[in-house]
Amino acid sequence: MSLAVLYSRGLNGMDAPLVTVETHLGGGLPSFTIVGLPEAEVKESKDRVRAALQTARFEFPARRITVNLAPADLPKESGRFDLPIALGILAASGQLPREELDKYEMAGELALTGELRPIRGALAMTYKAASAGRAFILPTESAEEAALVEDADIYPAKTLLQVCAHLAGTERLQLANKVLYVNQVSYPDFSDVKGQAQAKRALEIAAAGGHSILMMGPPGTGKSMLAQRFSGILPEMTAEQALESAALQSIGTGGFRAENWRRRPFRSPHHTASGVALVGGGGSPKPGEISLAHHGVLFLDELPEFDRKVLEVLREPLESGRITISRAARQADFPARFQLIAAMNPCPCGYLGHPSGKCRCTPDAVARYRGKISGPLMDRIDIQLEVPALPEGELTGAASGESSNEIRERVEAAYQRALKRQNKANAALTTKEIDKFCALDEAGESLLKQAISRLNLSARGYHRILRVARTIADVGGHETISSMQIAEAIQYRRLDRTLT
Repeated sequence: MSLAVLYSRGLNGMDAPLVTVETHLGGGLPSFTIVGLPEAEVKESKDRVRAALQTARFEFPARRITVNLAPADLPKESGRFDLPIALGILAASGQLPREELDKYEMAGELALTGELRPIRGALAMTYKAASAGRAFILPTESAEEAALVEDADIYPAKTLLQVCAHLAGTERLQLANKVLYVNQVSYPDFSDVKGQAQAKRALEIAAAGGHSILMMGPPGTGKSMLAQRFSGILPEMTAEQALESAALQSIGTGGFRAENWRRRPFRSPHHTASGVALVGGGGSPKPGEISLAHHGVLFLDELPEFDRKVLEVLREPLESGRITISRAARQADFPARFQLIAAMNPCPCGYLGHPSGKCRCTPDAVARYRGKISGPLMDRIDIQLEVPALPEGELTGAASGESSNEIRERVEAAYQRALKRQNKANAALTTKEIDKFCALDEAGESLLKQAISRLNLSARGYHRILRVARTIADVGGHETISSMQIAEAIQYRRLDRTLT
């Protein structure tokens, strides 16, 4: 029989659907055809496969070769199908036994020398292969990240000949070692930042509850330093969170490095980034910055310098924690549960309110500058505060203050209280859960009613104050929310009154 069937994986957003590679050798004039909605990279595999087989001293059949990549309605991209196509030709032509082909899934790009090159999305594909009960044959350079999937049998290979020897039973590939990565992740320390006690307190609350935060202040007050140290006080990632984050980075253009296992992502795109760069996209949709920051931090410095249309794309994922990218050929859904840390100057020159008094911006210029950030976007940022210039005494004195480890201990304790109570971070509480877990005493309820009236709070702003107050109570170790926690939470919402 001149037919061979092998299995591989495609990529569609976070999903890695099964792709059946069917190879048939028929009569007629010699030809090589690939069908099944292949994109340019897959069509080019014909030349790579032919050269790799000939270099490895196999006979390339002078027959009518038809390769079908099923399902036919799923677009196929990248060179990951080179390996199964080459093996399918060898099996269909009788140069390779077929008995064990259905036990494996495989993916790998072939060099003209027959060597296997790394592929994108190995982690996501391995996870699906393990769920299907098959082992996965991968290039050696991609096997390290794939080995992070528990209960997955991964066979790393360097060349096409090694894979053929394994399937023929003459020289077996070795299973990839399951390496337990226990990284001592090093972050810049909060004790490096002089002063700014209020900003540090706000960042501690944001870390404990998963809240977004905006810092506004003159240049050189420590906004970027604080943001860069924020990852160091976040709660430790769970295995599930680490796997989701790693899988997203694996299918991104930069790939995933195993040494980043369980390290919180920190993404800081330049203000010239486009909307597609931020949310993802392309003909074959890939995750953008907000998805690559999943379970981590998205830091937007100089927030008003971003194009307003770019900033508006953040509104939906800030609420839902997901982003759906729709294209004519396909639709991809990516998770985007990130913490937004934003920083901005108070005016175009940056020195409004500075003790030096050197700002010369007109009220109209300040209004236009701050108006680049829309009200609906501001309404979705939980904590908003000013980061003032340091007094001379603090600036010239030695840096002193709590270390990141000390702050993280309180953050972890508060986060665990939230998990024990509602099994999620406070920032993710629904309206019904807010009514259940954020009950107020009489004084707190009276204070919040006054804030709603005086600050013209929206329903969203009201609920976000309650979520932040719930986190403040957790940080302080209190079961109930008092007027003190409500007052602090309201204080963190007053900045947006000056921006609208």
